[in-house]
Amino acid sequence: MNTAVLKLEKHLPLIDTLRTYKKEYIKKDITAALTVAVIAVPQSMAYALIAGVNPVYGLYTAIVSTIFCSLFSSSNHLIGGPTNAIALLVASGMKNYMALENAYEILFLLTFLVGAMQLLFGVLRLGKLINFVSHSVIVGFTAGAAVLIGLGQLNSFLGISIPNSSEMSTLNKLVYIATHLGTVNYYALGLGLLSIFVIMICKRINKNLPGALLGVCLSSALVAMFSLEQFGVKLTGTIPSQLPPFKMIHFDLGMAGELLSGAFAIAIIALVEAISISKAIASQSRQKIDANQEIIGQGITNVVAPFFQCFPGTGSFSRSAINFQSGAATRIAGILSGVFVAIVLLFLGSYAKYIPMASLAGVILNIAYNMVNRAEIKRIFKLNKADALVMGTTAIAAVLLPHLDTAVYLGIAVSIMIYLREGSKVHIKILTPAQGKENAFLEKEIQSVEEKADTLIVHIQGNLYFGCADELEKKLDLLVGKAGIVIIRMKRVNSIDVTSLDTLKLFVQKIKETGGKVIISGVSSNVDKLLTESKLAQQIGEENIFISQEDLFASSNQALNRAKYFLDYDISKVKEMFSNSTLVFNDQFDSSRQAVSQNTN
Repeated sequence: MNTAVLKLEKHLPLIDTLRTYKKEYIKKDITAALTVAVIAVPQSMAYALIAGVNPVYGLYTAIVSTIFCSLFSSSNHLIGGPTNAIALLVASGMKNYMALENAYEILFLLTFLVGAMQLLFGVLRLGKLINFVSHSVIVGFTAGAAVLIGLGQLNSFLGISIPNSSEMSTLNKLVYIATHLGTVNYYALGLGLLSIFVIMICKRINKNLPGALLGVCLSSALVAMFSLEQFGVKLTGTIPSQLPPFKMIHFDLGMAGELLSGAFAIAIIALVEAISISKAIASQSRQKIDANQEIIGQGITNVVAPFFQCFPGTGSFSRSAINFQSGAATRIAGILSGVFVAIVLLFLGSYAKYIPMASLAGVILNIAYNMVNRAEIKRIFKLNKADALVMGTTAIAAVLLPHLDTAVYLGIAVSIMIYLREGSKVHIKILTPAQGKENAFLEKEIQSVEEKADTLIVHIQGNLYFGCADELEKKLDLLVGKAGIVIIRMKRVNSIDVTSLDTLKLFVQKIKETGGKVIISGVSSNVDKLLTESKLAQQIGEENIFISQEDLFASSNQALNRAKYFLDYDISKVKEMFSNSTLVFNDQFDSSRQAVSQNTN
């Protein structure tokens, strides 16, 4: 197979799927596709309401985005389309535009921008950008989004009409509801509770039962039978029984500039969701996931989707998990699920006019409740206070700040600040022979060095850069005048920036001024080049710098022998201290200790 074909298969995985497709896959893929479609219909309509748009656009997104995601995703089981968190980000980004006549033109432009950014990330192989969105940010954002989603549906669930609700914040809506509880429509409330009840019963009977669809269908049947709209029950309205129509996007550079911030947040969160879901399922399916192809696939999907009246989508955890658990064999299942949703829209769309808004609100409230990963929140609080701070900050910001994308940026900023704070810590230990223990050394803090010694062995770990230069200088200054010879072991140092090099040069100068010498061991080729180019090697003496070797402690032993030469130790004394033993160094930042036998001579 030539290179061109391989490259095409990499970016269009469907080719390989069709080439290797087997007859026994057909039944599995059709069964899984039907199961996903049954779940997707009520979900997509509900997510459209979260985004603040007509439910038909949720169905369009569940058709087009699902098909294109399955065409280009590196995962065989990822199901794309509308999701709760992305829908809420869309609502936040569109909040100031939904009252305009061209609101949907702006929405589709936003979708295109999201896809263009994702496609650019993939083409430039900038996928590592999403690593700055930590797991704690996602958990916190999802929890905060769940609260907003739940509160945002209360008025529909209770049947309370809010004038100009699209222009009100969630908290303002909550205040309005609290002051208008006397206007609750109990028919609507009953239908909403019925949907939740059906969902809960279905879960107890069998998790695979489409509780949301059954709840919506039962509520719609009651509306049709008893004409409940006459009692003030609001319905979704007429949904056109047609396939997603093709329509050109209206490109406005000025408007695009206004939408960039929101589009960037949607693009990043959508990629994090899609890749994390793909990897989670791949851990069970044993499929190899290409993260960069996943980014390109999501980008293509969101670039194409707005031409067919879709809002931004990404991988859906619930529908992808159902697809995998239902036995889907290939990506054909995802494509077929989009086709089946299209068939439902074509032949059953006219019946959607009976769906009560309260029933969909009940579905959304159930979704919001399940969005909060209570077990994961407890785990984060228990394991890491820094992660808990990031998670809590993001969640609170998502609820309180007027723009939801700001919460994402704030969470990322806090994560980076914590990372920089931790990265500014220098991991330095003093190594001394263990008293009464043969072949063992102890790690001690630099502050523990009180009396002057002939030789001090200093072990530095981690890359040295400007952020930790100040702490590096403070710790090294504690050693000035404390030893005739200082051996610095850099076995775990792979990079040093200019600021840290200057700090080391100053330390060497201070040691020289006290009549001492500095020896460096375990130097990598990269660091050796830096030492030479910065003239630090000349300052120390190239004969006093020992390059790291395959033997873990070889260069350290060479440094010890060099120190022995300088101090003119008696051979028997050196053997007593170091014979048949080697140094103990942490290979990780957890200060683990280890003793390995080796002759230092």
